[in-house]
Amino acid sequence: MAHPNVERVVAAGAALGITVTPKTFPEGTKTAADAAAAIGCEVGQIVKSLIFGVDHDAGASTEIVLAYVSGANQLDEPKLAAAAGGTKCRRVDADTVRAATGFPIGGVPPFGHATELRVFVDPDLLQYDEVWAAAGTWHDVFAIAPQELVRATGAVVTDLRR
Repeated sequence: MAHPNVERVVAAGAALGITVTPKTFPEGTKTAADAAAAIGCEVGQIVKSLIFGVDHDAGASTEIVLAYVSGANQLDEPKLAAAAGGTKCRRVDADTVRAATGFPIGGVPPFGHATELRVFVDPDLLQYDEVWAAAGTWHDVFAIAPQELVRATGAVVTDLRR
């Protein structure tokens, strides 16, 4: 039996025309290095799902956004803020991640979220034939073509690398 979160990701993928074939790694895939070692791929092929609050209107409003960054890179927060049309951005806490996505930190998949979020993608992910994203838990991942990741999420491809 798959975890209910994984079942949600598989169903959301199917609704988008994407076949999600999850792979489970009991030792976990919490970090990009852990995931790459478990899967047997390059760290750059790991999709890090990063949730940030972007301040708009001099901090009067905050938008929760999602950035997919290559596991080989670190996110440049000012670049993400600028891409989202904001003044600055900050990491959000685990409760905010779960409320916005319906998934825990370390398990946030590309689709099937609780709320609609704007998505930004690191162009370094596009150099690979396939990348690996979380499938709803810390232990489950799936392969996807990066172009499908962009299409399925309606993402904006923009430089996010520090």
